[in-house]
Amino acid sequence: MIDQIKTDFEKIIKNSNLSEGDVKLKRKYLDNFIENGFPSRKLENWKFSDLNQIIKKNIGELSFFNDSSQPNKVDTSIFIDGLEHNKIIFINGKIEKIDFNYEDQDKITIDDDYKFENKLENSNSLLSLNNAFTNKFYKIIIKKGYSLKKPLVVYHTTNDKIEYKNINLKLEFQLEQNSSLRLIDLFNDSAENNFVNIFYNFDLKKNSVLKNYKIDKTQNKNIKYSYNNIEQETNSVSETFIFSSGSDFSKNEVNCNLNGEYSSAFVNGIFSLHNEQQHEIRTIINHLVENTKSYQLIKSVLGKNTKSAYQGKIFVDSKAQKTDGYQLSKAILLDETSEFNAKPELEIYADDVKCSHGSASGSLDENSIFYLMSRGLNYQQSKELLINGFLLDVVEKITDLEIKKLIKEIKNISM
Repeated sequence: MIDQIKTDFEKIIKNSNLSEGDVKLKRKYLDNFIENGFPSRKLENWKFSDLNQIIKKNIGELSFFNDSSQPNKVDTSIFIDGLEHNKIIFINGKIEKIDFNYEDQDKITIDDDYKFENKLENSNSLLSLNNAFTNKFYKIIIKKGYSLKKPLVVYHTTNDKIEYKNINLKLEFQLEQNSSLRLIDLFNDSAENNFVNIFYNFDLKKNSVLKNYKIDKTQNKNIKYSYNNIEQETNSVSETFIFSSGSDFSKNEVNCNLNGEYSSAFVNGIFSLHNEQQHEIRTIINHLVENTKSYQLIKSVLGKNTKSAYQGKIFVDSKAQKTDGYQLSKAILLDETSEFNAKPELEIYADDVKCSHGSASGSLDENSIFYLMSRGLNYQQSKELLINGFLLDVVEKITDLEIKKLIKEIKNISM
């Protein structure tokens, strides 16, 4: 793999317009990734999965060079029907279209003049891989006092022009004071056997609101890793919802730093797995000042030979008095071959706090199924009704009514 990655890296450098300084920095990122490699169970953050082995088993040898000069036709059939929205369209890791037609153009800045940061993230080799192979990414700035009129949907798509590839992409969002953004990440893959490596950075200024919904529902043989870093100032709110169902392997990480008083973070998620899928969510909520709040609720429905894992950590700094932190994970195992792993953590250095965590798993209640069947439902209908009821309270945490309706339609949950 090392020879392949070095060869592909030189191809990318040859086809780029990067400065000598940027190339030097990218080489450092590449060296950092080669030194550390893909994460394995040796790392505490990956104790439930070995990405190196998963890639070898499901994909084999990866190639890292994608010819971004090749045009891709936008398939409009992937667009969400019945929802007026702005668009960013990624095809095979390349941005093909940015469309903010519903918005006041002077209230949004799209900055594509990215300057690499002279900073190595030794703790995350996948970020080093991303920085080494991402030539260009965009920073979207929502101006002070502006709320987007319509949601922004980021379409992540692949087509048959690409396979057995490592796709790296990166976006940064800055929400200035008193601004807001509703963001939907929609994954729609037609190509198989790819490793997709995504990094988002969100900078939330005072009184700003971010609502981010990640939807991976299309069945595919791809492997996905997504990392969200969220920095929050005073009285800002972040709401993250993850619906994880499509890929063979998927891991979502959310790192949130509550840097300002009265800031709050909400992370809710659903695993709906079958056909030997393995999905994970890992969260770290850092309460760094007084009067901050976080809430996490993750639920799993696991079919035959599937695995899910939730690692959730609440960190409370010694200065973060009056912190309110809550996390809970629950799972329904539909087969004896299903597996659910949970690792909730509290690390608290303040004494005036209210924090709790919990985890539970089990099977569907046969007495409840029998009761529903006695009321005229068949066995499958009874199971589906109980599963929908189990998941409903997670969906109800979505505060945007328009997007809540969309999620319910995707999961076929009764209103």
